[in-house]
Amino acid sequence: MGKTVHDRDAGPDRLDQLLAEHETWLTVERGLADNTLAAYRRDLRHYADYLRSRGERDPGAVEEATVLAYVDHLGRARDDEGRPRFAPSSIARALVAVRSFHRFCLEEGLLAADPSEEVGAPRVPQGIPKALSEPEVEKLLHAVVGDSPRAQRDRAILETLYASGVRISELIGLDRRDLDLEDNLIRVLGKGSKERIVPVGRTARDALDAYLAHGRPELVQRRRRAGGHAEAVFLNARGGRLSRQSCWKIVRAAGNAAGLGERLSPHVLRHSCATHMLDHGADIRVVQELLGHASLSTTQVYTKVSPQRLRAVYDAAHPRAKA
Repeated sequence: MGKTVHDRDAGPDRLDQLLAEHETWLTVERGLADNTLAAYRRDLRHYADYLRSRGERDPGAVEEATVLAYVDHLGRARDDEGRPRFAPSSIARALVAVRSFHRFCLEEGLLAADPSEEVGAPRVPQGIPKALSEPEVEKLLHAVVGDSPRAQRDRAILETLYASGVRISELIGLDRRDLDLEDNLIRVLGKGSKERIVPVGRTARDALDAYLAHGRPELVQRRRRAGGHAEAVFLNARGGRLSRQSCWKIVRAAGNAAGLGERLSPHVLRHSCATHMLDHGADIRVVQELLGHASLSTTQVYTKVSPQRLRAVYDAAHPRAKA
């Protein structure tokens, strides 16, 4: 295992060159989203540093023992207070990136076998999404007060996140042409550049209407230079497209105002949207389509959130439940 198939230059820059080619392959062939590419890039940069620390600059010479040692290295890493630096989920994600890289090298003819193929990741406990209760969502959606441009924008952000279940990256990527508020629909560009149409409810539509009619035009006027963000739905205070970090802070600030503290993030609103729809009887495949999950098993985690719903269905359906 690990013997070079083709006699390629394994100089000091060969590893970086192959990593760059792999990233291009992820972008062009697999169509990964920017955030996913950034995660791959970060994980593989750490892996490359580890290989160099062992004097292994030729990916064609890497063997299974090296990959095993890298996983063990991540598992043993500790911070200044002696706590594990990487959670099992982070190590598993890093191994996914390493496998992708070595499989790419295999397809390029650099390897006779994939040294990462038999390496197992640490067991990752399956997390259950911590959805908000419906009263908590109501409190959150009323936490933004006032009619300033920012208040109208923030209210529209919260309403849209909860109404549609979109990811934060999908929300900030919305352009005006993606909104069809007459039919209560928005067009979303999800992972892998996959497009889907998502409905929004009346309150979210009203919040978007108010922001687009009054708040957004004022923010557009603050744009320091023409072009660039003219079509973006959600703008920052300078009239540019709102960033992921700024949107995250807006959600967290509203959560603090509603007394939810660190429980709240944009993804919690996505969890809450899915959970509440299932609690009210939505078909799981409809929720799968709404969230843009490629696999139904990804959506099924939300069915574990509500024991109350399970009990209610059991009581109603089992002939001896109330005997």
